[in-house]
Amino acid sequence: MRIAAIVEYDGSAFCGWQWQDDAPSVQAAVEAALSQVANAPLRVITAGRTDSGVHASGQVIHFDTDAQRTSRAWIRGANSNLPPQVALLWAREVDPEFHARFSATGRGYRYVILNRSIRPTFLARRVTHEYRPLDVARMQQAAALLVGTHDFSSYRAIQCQARSPVRELRRLEVRREGDFVTITAEANAFLHHMVRNLAGVLMSIGAGEREPDWARQVLEARDRTLGGITASPHGLYLMTVDYPEAFGIPRLSQASGLW
Repeated sequence: MRIAAIVEYDGSAFCGWQWQDDAPSVQAAVEAALSQVANAPLRVITAGRTDSGVHASGQVIHFDTDAQRTSRAWIRGANSNLPPQVALLWAREVDPEFHARFSATGRGYRYVILNRSIRPTFLARRVTHEYRPLDVARMQQAAALLVGTHDFSSYRAIQCQARSPVRELRRLEVRREGDFVTITAEANAFLHHMVRNLAGVLMSIGAGEREPDWARQVLEARDRTLGGITASPHGLYLMTVDYPEAFGIPRLSQASGLW
């Protein structure tokens, strides 16, 4: 049978999602825990591989198994074997045609910035710190220029292996709540470092280094070297992954109300 599950994790202690031989990964922790429940080795497929230091409140995975377990058993069993930074939020048997990556129709990220002169303490690896005052109105103006279907070559990592740089950016929203500035990005799919590069450009504009139209100039250049800095992974959260309703995968982002 094929099981789908939703995973939440604090990425601070991991090298990222993907297995690495010489460093702890979220994938390794999840596979080890689920294998204990199944009493057999399991391999999981994820909706998207997050980088070192990146968090998730709605990561979706699937795996195939012969083990007969209830949804409750998968959740409770996995969580009893996972490290405290990782939790299984939901699990259920799904249609064998479901694929965590290829069945996805959209993904949503949130980038959280602590915008104050004093550095963070207990939030140090959960937010990005920007000591310069950010003008959210300027950032919103710039963000509006990027929404739509475009060639995002300037906003992806140079080492990005995606065959096409074209993506449909469905939402790019900037908000302030007190000292916190959040950037919410939703798209059909994202390129490597795309959200962090979008955040880097918007932060430069918000700090007054560039004018809002610079965001469009970077986009039209299709040249990553003209796109400014790649923002820190700290503060980046994979919030949601969307699928056709027929698969029955819920939106369970537990962090959505925090920022």
